[in-house]
Amino acid sequence: MSGSRYADNRPDYDEPQEYRRKGSAAGTFFLTLLLILAIGVFCFTAWKLYGYYRAYKAGTDEYAALRDQYAGDEKAGQRPETEQQAAQGIILGDVTQLEDPETVKDTKEQAATETTVENNESKQLPLLKNPIDFAQLRAINEDIIGWLRIGAIDVSYPVAQAKDNDYYLHRTFEKQDNFAGCIFLNCDNSKFFTDQNSIVYGHNMKNGSMFGNLKKFREQETCDANPYFWIFTPTLIYQYRIFSTAEVSSDGAPYRIRFTTEDYADFLQTMAAQSVIRTNVSPGAQDRIVTLSTCTGNDATRFIVQGMLEQIYIAK
Repeated sequence: MSGSRYADNRPDYDEPQEYRRKGSAAGTFFLTLLLILAIGVFCFTAWKLYGYYRAYKAGTDEYAALRDQYAGDEKAGQRPETEQQAAQGIILGDVTQLEDPETVKDTKEQAATETTVENNESKQLPLLKNPIDFAQLRAINEDIIGWLRIGAIDVSYPVAQAKDNDYYLHRTFEKQDNFAGCIFLNCDNSKFFTDQNSIVYGHNMKNGSMFGNLKKFREQETCDANPYFWIFTPTLIYQYRIFSTAEVSSDGAPYRIRFTTEDYADFLQTMAAQSVIRTNVSPGAQDRIVTLSTCTGNDATRFIVQGMLEQIYIAK
Protein backbone atom coordinates (compact mmCIF):
# COMPACT_ATOMS: atom_id res chain seq x y z
CA MET A 1 0.00 0.00 0.00
CA SER A 2 2.82 2.28 0.76
CA GLY A 3 4.17 1.65 -2.70
CA SER A 4 0.79 2.47 -4.15
CA ARG A 5 0.65 5.67 -2.10
CA TYR A 6 4.03 6.70 -3.32
CA ALA A 7 3.01 5.80 -6.85
CA ASP A 8 -0.14 7.92 -6.59
CA ASN A 9 1.87 10.84 -5.24
CA ARG A 10 4.61 10.58 -7.90
CA PRO A 11 4.93 13.83 -9.88
CA ASP A 12 3.76 13.71 -13.47
CA TYR A 13 6.69 14.76 -15.70
CA ASP A 14 4.91 14.54 -19.04
CA GLU A 15 3.20 17.96 -18.81
CA PRO A 16 6.28 20.02 -17.92
CA GLN A 17 8.18 18.41 -20.81
CA GLU A 18 5.48 19.57 -23.22
CA TYR A 19 5.64 23.06 -21.75
CA ARG A 20 9.37 23.01 -22.29
CA ARG A 21 8.88 22.03 -25.92
CA LYS A 22 6.39 24.85 -26.41
CA GLY A 23 8.67 27.29 -24.62
CA SER A 24 11.60 26.24 -26.75
CA ALA A 25 9.60 26.78 -29.92
CA ALA A 26 8.43 30.20 -28.75
CA GLY A 27 11.98 31.18 -27.81
CA THR A 28 13.28 30.16 -31.22
CA PHE A 29 10.55 32.19 -32.90
CA PHE A 30 11.36 35.34 -30.94
CA LEU A 31 15.10 34.91 -31.48
CA THR A 32 14.49 34.57 -35.20
CA LEU A 33 12.24 37.64 -35.16
CA LEU A 34 14.89 39.66 -33.31
CA LEU A 35 17.54 38.53 -35.79
CA ILE A 36 15.35 39.58 -38.72
CA LEU A 37 14.70 42.95 -37.08
CA ALA A 38 18.42 43.42 -36.40
CA ILE A 39 19.25 42.62 -40.02
CA GLY A 40 16.56 45.06 -41.14
CA VAL A 41 17.94 47.83 -38.91
CA PHE A 42 21.45 47.13 -40.17
CA CYS A 43 20.36 47.26 -43.81
CA PHE A 44 18.39 50.48 -43.26
CA THR A 45 21.32 52.11 -41.46
CA ALA A 46 23.72 51.01 -44.19
CA TRP A 47 21.38 52.40 -46.83
CA LYS A 48 21.12 55.73 -44.98
CA LEU A 49 24.92 55.93 -44.57
CA TYR A 50 25.37 55.18 -48.25
CA GLY A 51 22.90 57.95 -49.03
CA TYR A 52 24.88 60.36 -46.85
CA TYR A 53 28.11 59.27 -48.57
CA ARG A 54 26.61 59.83 -52.01
CA ALA A 55 25.33 63.26 -51.00
CA TYR A 56 28.69 64.26 -49.51
CA LYS A 57 30.49 63.01 -52.60
CA ALA A 58 28.11 64.72 -55.01
CA GLY A 59 28.56 68.06 -53.26
CA THR A 60 32.32 67.68 -52.94
CA ASP A 61 32.69 66.63 -56.59
CA GLU A 62 30.61 69.57 -57.83
CA TYR A 63 32.62 72.18 -55.98
CA ALA A 64 35.94 70.53 -56.81
CA ALA A 65 35.04 70.72 -60.50
CA LEU A 66 34.02 74.38 -60.23
CA ARG A 67 37.23 75.16 -58.40
CA ASP A 68 39.39 73.36 -60.95
CA GLN A 69 37.69 74.85 -64.00
CA TYR A 70 36.88 78.41 -62.99
CA ALA A 71 38.88 79.43 -59.91
CA GLY A 72 42.28 79.87 -61.55
CA ASP A 73 45.44 80.44 -59.53
CA GLU A 74 45.03 78.98 -56.04
CA LYS A 75 47.86 81.18 -54.75
CA ALA A 76 45.52 84.16 -54.91
CA GLY A 77 44.12 84.37 -51.41
CA GLN A 78 47.21 83.08 -49.68
CA ARG A 79 49.03 85.20 -47.13
CA PRO A 80 50.95 88.10 -48.72
CA GLU A 81 54.68 87.65 -48.39
CA THR A 82 55.06 91.02 -46.67
CA GLU A 83 52.78 93.59 -45.09
CA GLN A 84 54.02 96.06 -47.72
CA GLN A 85 52.81 93.71 -50.46
CA ALA A 86 49.41 93.54 -48.77
CA ALA A 87 49.14 97.32 -48.83
CA GLN A 88 49.85 97.81 -52.53
CA GLY A 89 46.22 97.77 -53.61
CA ILE A 90 43.76 100.58 -54.14
CA ILE A 91 41.54 101.85 -51.36
CA LEU A 92 38.47 103.86 -52.29
CA GLY A 93 37.79 106.77 -49.98
CA ASP A 94 34.08 105.94 -49.72
CA VAL A 95 32.96 102.31 -50.02
CA THR A 96 29.52 103.38 -51.24
CA GLN A 97 31.27 104.29 -54.50
CA LEU A 98 31.37 100.57 -55.21
CA GLU A 99 27.64 100.61 -55.93
CA ASP A 100 28.11 102.98 -58.85
CA PRO A 101 29.29 101.13 -62.00
CA GLU A 102 30.60 104.38 -63.49
CA THR A 103 32.77 104.96 -60.41
CA VAL A 104 34.23 101.48 -60.74
CA LYS A 105 34.90 102.03 -64.44
CA ASP A 106 36.55 105.40 -63.83
CA THR A 107 38.63 104.03 -60.97
CA LYS A 108 39.88 101.13 -63.08
CA GLU A 109 40.89 103.49 -65.87
CA GLN A 110 42.57 105.78 -63.37
CA ALA A 111 44.44 102.91 -61.77
CA ALA A 112 45.78 101.81 -65.12
CA THR A 113 47.16 105.20 -66.09
CA GLU A 114 47.94 107.35 -63.07
CA THR A 115 50.89 107.27 -60.75
CA THR A 116 51.30 108.31 -57.15
CA VAL A 117 54.29 109.89 -55.48
CA GLU A 118 55.62 108.09 -52.45
CA ASN A 119 58.97 108.85 -50.83
CA ASN A 120 59.73 111.10 -53.82
CA GLU A 121 59.28 108.13 -56.17
CA SER A 122 56.55 107.82 -58.76
CA LYS A 123 54.86 104.45 -59.20
CA GLN A 124 51.87 103.22 -61.09
CA LEU A 125 48.82 102.31 -59.05
CA PRO A 126 48.74 98.52 -59.19
CA LEU A 127 45.94 96.26 -60.35
CA LEU A 128 45.37 92.72 -59.13
CA LYS A 129 44.68 89.86 -61.51
CA ASN A 130 41.29 88.28 -60.97
CA PRO A 131 41.71 84.48 -60.98
CA ILE A 132 37.96 83.74 -61.15
CA ASP A 133 36.12 83.18 -64.45
CA PHE A 134 32.87 84.94 -63.56
CA ALA A 135 31.52 84.84 -67.11
CA GLN A 136 31.44 81.04 -67.10
CA LEU A 137 30.16 80.88 -63.53
CA ARG A 138 27.35 83.30 -64.31
CA ALA A 139 26.33 81.08 -67.22
CA ILE A 140 25.90 78.26 -64.69
CA ASN A 141 24.13 80.35 -62.05
CA GLU A 142 23.14 84.00 -62.34
CA ASP A 143 22.96 84.27 -58.54
CA ILE A 144 26.75 84.30 -58.21
CA ILE A 145 28.09 87.48 -56.59
CA GLY A 146 31.62 86.45 -55.65
CA TRP A 147 34.16 83.80 -54.77
CA LEU A 148 35.45 83.26 -51.23
CA ARG A 149 38.95 82.06 -50.38
CA ILE A 150 40.29 81.40 -46.88
CA GLY A 151 43.91 80.37 -47.31
CA ALA A 152 44.50 79.10 -43.77
CA ILE A 153 41.86 76.36 -44.05
CA ASP A 154 41.87 75.78 -47.82
CA VAL A 155 38.35 77.15 -48.42
CA SER A 156 37.59 78.12 -52.01
CA TYR A 157 33.92 78.38 -53.02
CA PRO A 158 31.52 80.45 -55.11
CA VAL A 159 29.23 82.76 -53.15
CA ALA A 160 25.60 83.12 -54.22
CA GLN A 161 22.79 85.38 -53.05
CA ALA A 162 19.08 84.58 -53.29
CA LYS A 163 15.90 86.48 -52.43
CA ASP A 164 15.73 84.65 -49.10
CA ASN A 165 18.11 82.80 -46.79
CA ASP A 166 16.46 79.41 -47.26
CA TYR A 167 17.01 78.80 -50.95
CA TYR A 168 20.66 77.78 -50.77
CA LEU A 169 20.49 76.00 -47.43
CA HIS A 170 20.11 72.67 -49.19
CA ARG A 171 20.85 73.52 -52.82
CA THR A 172 24.31 73.54 -54.33
CA PHE A 173 25.65 76.30 -56.56
CA GLU A 174 24.35 74.33 -59.55
CA LYS A 175 20.95 74.21 -57.78
CA GLN A 176 21.04 70.50 -57.07
CA ASP A 177 19.24 69.29 -53.94
CA ASN A 178 21.98 68.48 -51.44
CA PHE A 179 22.29 69.09 -47.70
CA ALA A 180 25.76 70.61 -48.29
CA GLY A 181 24.01 73.65 -49.74
CA CYS A 182 26.01 76.61 -51.04
CA ILE A 183 28.02 79.40 -49.47
CA PHE A 184 25.69 82.40 -49.62
CA LEU A 185 25.46 86.06 -48.68
CA ASN A 186 22.62 87.23 -46.43
CA CYS A 187 19.70 88.16 -48.67
CA ASP A 188 19.41 91.62 -47.08
CA ASN A 189 23.05 92.55 -47.61
CA SER A 190 24.34 94.60 -50.52
CA LYS A 191 26.09 92.41 -53.09
CA PHE A 192 28.79 95.09 -53.18
CA PHE A 193 29.76 94.35 -49.55
CA THR A 194 29.20 97.96 -48.55
CA ASP A 195 27.08 97.29 -45.46
CA GLN A 196 28.65 97.70 -42.06
CA ASN A 197 28.32 93.93 -41.51
CA SER A 198 28.02 91.54 -44.46
CA ILE A 199 27.07 88.02 -43.35
CA VAL A 200 28.18 84.94 -45.30
CA TYR A 201 26.72 81.55 -44.35
CA GLY A 202 27.99 78.01 -44.88
CA HIS A 203 27.23 74.57 -43.45
CA ASN A 204 29.48 72.91 -40.87
CA MET A 205 29.99 69.70 -42.85
CA LYS A 206 31.45 66.70 -41.04
CA ASN A 207 33.89 65.95 -43.86
CA GLY A 208 35.39 69.43 -43.52
CA SER A 209 33.88 70.81 -46.72
CA MET A 210 32.01 74.13 -46.96
CA PHE A 211 32.54 75.80 -43.54
CA GLY A 212 33.34 72.51 -41.80
CA ASN A 213 36.89 73.65 -41.05
CA LEU A 214 35.95 77.14 -39.89
CA LYS A 215 36.18 75.84 -36.31
CA LYS A 216 39.95 75.60 -36.79
CA PHE A 217 39.97 79.34 -36.13
CA ARG A 218 39.35 78.51 -32.49
CA GLU A 219 43.10 77.85 -32.44
CA GLN A 220 45.54 80.75 -32.35
CA GLU A 221 48.02 79.09 -34.69
CA THR A 222 45.47 78.91 -37.51
CA CYS A 223 45.03 82.66 -37.57
CA ASP A 224 48.73 83.28 -37.02
CA ALA A 225 49.52 81.18 -40.10
CA ASN A 226 47.29 83.31 -42.34
CA PRO A 227 45.01 86.02 -40.91
CA TYR A 228 43.44 86.98 -44.25
CA PHE A 229 40.49 85.92 -46.32
CA TRP A 230 39.49 87.20 -49.73
CA ILE A 231 36.28 87.83 -51.65
CA PHE A 232 36.68 88.11 -55.41
CA THR A 233 33.99 89.81 -57.50
CA PRO A 234 33.89 90.53 -61.23
CA THR A 235 35.23 94.08 -60.82
CA LEU A 236 36.75 94.30 -57.34
CA ILE A 237 38.75 92.13 -54.96
CA TYR A 238 38.30 92.54 -51.21
CA GLN A 239 40.94 91.58 -48.70
CA TYR A 240 39.84 91.08 -45.08
CA ARG A 241 41.95 90.68 -41.99
CA ILE A 242 40.52 88.55 -39.18
CA PHE A 243 39.92 90.40 -35.93
CA SER A 244 37.56 88.07 -34.03
CA THR A 245 36.48 84.44 -33.83
CA ALA A 246 33.83 83.39 -31.35
CA GLU A 247 30.83 81.22 -30.52
CA VAL A 248 27.80 83.50 -30.36
CA SER A 249 24.04 83.42 -29.93
CA SER A 250 22.23 82.50 -33.14
CA ASP A 251 20.07 85.62 -32.90
CA GLY A 252 22.60 88.06 -31.45
CA ALA A 253 24.15 91.30 -32.68
CA PRO A 254 26.54 89.58 -35.16
CA TYR A 255 23.47 88.94 -37.32
CA ARG A 256 22.58 92.61 -37.64
CA ILE A 257 23.80 94.18 -40.86
CA ARG A 258 23.32 97.87 -40.07
CA PHE A 259 23.86 99.92 -36.91
CA THR A 260 23.92 103.50 -35.74
CA THR A 261 27.48 104.82 -35.65
CA GLU A 262 27.64 104.60 -31.87
CA ASP A 263 26.10 101.13 -31.71
CA TYR A 264 28.43 99.90 -34.44
CA ALA A 265 31.53 101.10 -32.60
CA ASP A 266 30.32 99.37 -29.43
CA PHE A 267 29.53 96.21 -31.39
CA LEU A 268 33.01 96.04 -32.92
CA GLN A 269 34.63 96.60 -29.56
CA THR A 270 32.52 93.85 -27.99
CA MET A 271 33.33 91.36 -30.76
CA ALA A 272 37.07 92.06 -30.52
CA ALA A 273 36.95 91.64 -26.73
CA GLN A 274 35.14 88.28 -26.79
CA SER A 275 37.34 86.76 -29.50
CA VAL A 276 38.80 83.37 -28.57
CA ILE A 277 42.02 84.28 -30.37
CA ARG A 278 44.26 87.32 -30.08
CA THR A 279 44.69 89.75 -32.98
CA ASN A 280 46.23 93.17 -33.40
CA VAL A 281 43.27 94.41 -35.43
CA SER A 282 40.93 97.06 -34.02
CA PRO A 283 38.22 98.06 -36.50
CA GLY A 284 36.52 101.42 -36.06
CA ALA A 285 33.08 102.76 -36.89
CA GLN A 286 34.21 103.75 -40.39
CA ASP A 287 35.29 100.20 -41.26
CA ARG A 288 33.32 97.46 -43.01
CA ILE A 289 33.39 93.83 -41.89
CA VAL A 290 32.35 90.41 -43.12
CA THR A 291 31.02 87.80 -40.70
CA LEU A 292 31.51 84.17 -41.77
CA SER A 293 28.94 82.04 -39.94
CA THR A 294 28.36 78.31 -39.45
CA CYS A 295 26.39 76.08 -37.08
CA THR A 296 27.81 74.37 -33.99
CA GLY A 297 25.44 71.45 -33.45
CA ASN A 298 23.52 73.56 -30.93
CA ASP A 299 20.56 75.45 -32.42
CA ALA A 300 21.09 78.28 -29.95
CA THR A 301 24.66 79.09 -31.04
CA ARG A 302 26.79 79.70 -34.11
CA PHE A 303 30.54 79.93 -34.68
CA ILE A 304 31.73 83.02 -36.52
CA VAL A 305 34.94 84.39 -38.00
CA GLN A 306 34.95 88.15 -38.60
CA GLY A 307 37.28 90.08 -40.86
CA MET A 308 37.80 93.81 -41.29
CA LEU A 309 38.06 95.14 -44.83
CA GLU A 310 41.72 96.04 -45.13
CA GLN A 311 42.13 96.54 -48.84
CA ILE A 312 40.11 96.91 -52.05
CA TYR A 313 41.86 95.93 -55.25
CA ILE A 314 40.76 96.72 -58.76
CA ALA A 315 40.35 93.43 -60.63
CA LYS A 316 41.93 93.10 -64.03
